[in-house]
Amino acid sequence: MSIVKINALTVPAEQREELEKRFSARAGSVENSDGFEWFELLRPVEGTDTYLVYTRWRDEESFQAWMEGPMKAAHQGGGAGGERPKPAASGSTLWSFEVVQQAAPKQG
Repeated sequence: MSIVKINALTVPAEQREELEKRFSARAGSVENSDGFEWFELLRPVEGTDTYLVYTRWRDEESFQAWMEGPMKAAHQGGGAGGERPKPAASGSTLWSFEVVQQAAPKQG
């Protein structure tokens, strides 16, 4: 079964728009990775300042290969003048899960 990685990002209100812009700018950067199955950026609606970055992978090895390759390269890239932009999130926690059950809408 697949694995799910959820990155819980603490994002101050004044940084929300910046975080979403950065994810939009990276659109397409994970979709061609071997073993990648799904991505969602979840914006909090009320009661929290935590965004959730949900990714689903065929297996742990696929996720680790992406972390050591494209993800690492993306986070090491610099902005104008070679400087990395200040992080939009003030904290981050990675949660890992195995998919043990799933359901989809019934067809017809």
